[in-house]
Amino acid sequence: MDFAFTEEQQEIFAAVREFCDDVLKPRAQEVDEAGEYPWDNVRQLGKLDLMGIPAPEEYGGMGLGFLEWAVIGELLSGACTTTGAIYGAHMLAEYPIMHFGTDEQKQKFLAPLATGEKIGAFGLTEPDAGSDAGNVQTRAERDGDEYILNGSKLFISNGGDAELYVIIANADPSRGMRGLTAFIVEKGTPGFDFGKDEQKMAFKSLSNRELIFTDCRVPAANILHKEKGGFRVTMQTLAVGRIGMAVGAVGLAQAAYDAAVAYAQTRVQFDQPISGFQAIQFKLADMATDIECSRLLTYQAAWRKDEGLDFEKQAAMAKVFASEACSRVCNEAVQIHGGYGYTKEYAVERYFREAKLFEIVEGTSEIQRLVIANRLLKEAKLR
Repeated sequence: MDFAFTEEQQEIFAAVREFCDDVLKPRAQEVDEAGEYPWDNVRQLGKLDLMGIPAPEEYGGMGLGFLEWAVIGELLSGACTTTGAIYGAHMLAEYPIMHFGTDEQKQKFLAPLATGEKIGAFGLTEPDAGSDAGNVQTRAERDGDEYILNGSKLFISNGGDAELYVIIANADPSRGMRGLTAFIVEKGTPGFDFGKDEQKMAFKSLSNRELIFTDCRVPAANILHKEKGGFRVTMQTLAVGRIGMAVGAVGLAQAAYDAAVAYAQTRVQFDQPISGFQAIQFKLADMATDIECSRLLTYQAAWRKDEGLDFEKQAAMAKVFASEACSRVCNEAVQIHGGYGYTKEYAVERYFREAKLFEIVEGTSEIQRLVIANRLLKEAKLR
């Protein structure tokens, strides 16, 4: 692994960092409190060619790798967690089309996602199918050259605002997970509607809307990979999503750490900045170590993806460690701020609430540990 970035990569990161400092950070609190999807930020991501980092240039992307995507996502999440979350959720639609789509599908659907002309979302979760992906109840029934979708999804990030969706439905319930099929569904398709937008603890401006399918007809040409090949699409997309969750957690943790350091250096107690007290120094040391470990695990998973190596285990490790480390860091950031940290006057109050999301979405910490353990035991048998 070589994380010594080239001059070209560093120039890209510098431009993104400037955008974050000048545009995203000053409005982050405003964006959160507005409770409205931040279209201005999202459209600017498209103008900066940031919505298709790993997509091939022939389809409007930058032709870079997931490592660059991870670094940029960390910067965005550290500046505005809502914008960073939208960036990550968008990839959950872009990646499966990029990896499993036909050339025709890529021309029609990947290109507008890669350029940021359209926003994407991934529809898997249902009331009875979250961690248990094989229990998807949304049905897909073949009717000539079309499939008829019936069912619903919930907690879908970018739901309602996105224009393109990758939806997991079951075309053969008798086969369980082996009946799953992935479809590309466009917003505005008759029979495809939106339900409630969840009112959450944090991320108030990130849409997490219910998707409702009622006799929704989707062309068979919109199947990704193949009929009843949706489980593979789902698992690979979730693995990429776990890298994305780790990316967001690292960015948020870095923002909380930076806020804690700045406050500790200016807050005076007993005639000196509290950064001079060993108790605070130990907290900062542990926070910085947590962040560095999280970052390296995340970069490793992204690098393995770029190298064509198996990355499922590393993605799960990055996700579980980074998400839990983020919660620890944000908790300590509030503690360092004392009473002020519990008020909305300081951003660490928001960071503390936002951190919890990363331990739940794209597979809970418990599921990540199952994924890791299963891979470790399989590897042990091969020795």
